[in-house]
Amino acid sequence: IKYNLHISIIFFWQIRILSYFCLLKSVVKMAKFIKIYPENPNEREVQKVVDCLREGGVIIYPTDTVYGLGCDITHSKALERIAQLKGIKLEKANFSFVCADLSNLSDYVKQIDTATFKILKRALPGAYTFILPGNTNLPKEFKKKKTVGIRVPDNNIARILVKKLGNPIVSSSIYDEDEVIEYTTDPELIFEKWQDKVDMVIDGGYGDNVASTVI
Repeated sequence: IKYNLHISIIFFWQIRILSYFCLLKSVVKMAKFIKIYPENPNEREVQKVVDCLREGGVIIYPTDTVYGLGCDITHSKALERIAQLKGIKLEKANFSFVCADLSNLSDYVKQIDTATFKILKRALPGAYTFILPGNTNLPKEFKKKKTVGIRVPDNNIARILVKKLGNPIVSSSIYDEDEVIEYTTDPELIFEKWQDKVDMVIDGGYGDNVASTVI
């Protein structure tokens, strides 16, 4: 009888533990892990990412430098999430605006002189963030900012995402608090760490471990 009671107790707790983990899994939303090849991005996979951004999702995606944490510039709640993940207040955040090209520069930047524009055209796409004077069209979250960081990464995936989205991705580089380099370069390790914090992680191959040059 004691033996059967012991088995029953073990079985009871196994069921309880299993139920707990099932509940935990349903409560903790896990990110989707999507592979996109930079040389030939699959349109269906790209559309999944764009839909996620339009719905206010936060993604991790490849650039020409380190992997970036990004969201649609028009989604206030997504911007707040990124600020929280970075441990900073949104109004004090210095996020970059990732663009597909320079065609919509005037949407967020004051008119610049010809010499400056020529420098931008020569340097971009490239691993640079240009600090330029912001205009009055900036989203309300950035209205108090006098300048904005503009990025046009030399990465096919990042530029296609922005082009399909139709407006910039607000972005910030991801770093590991333990300074383990692989967390910013290996997309599978990035997914392991961030899967319960973001909505989607894009595997676009190994990233770099040096951030863009700020000019």
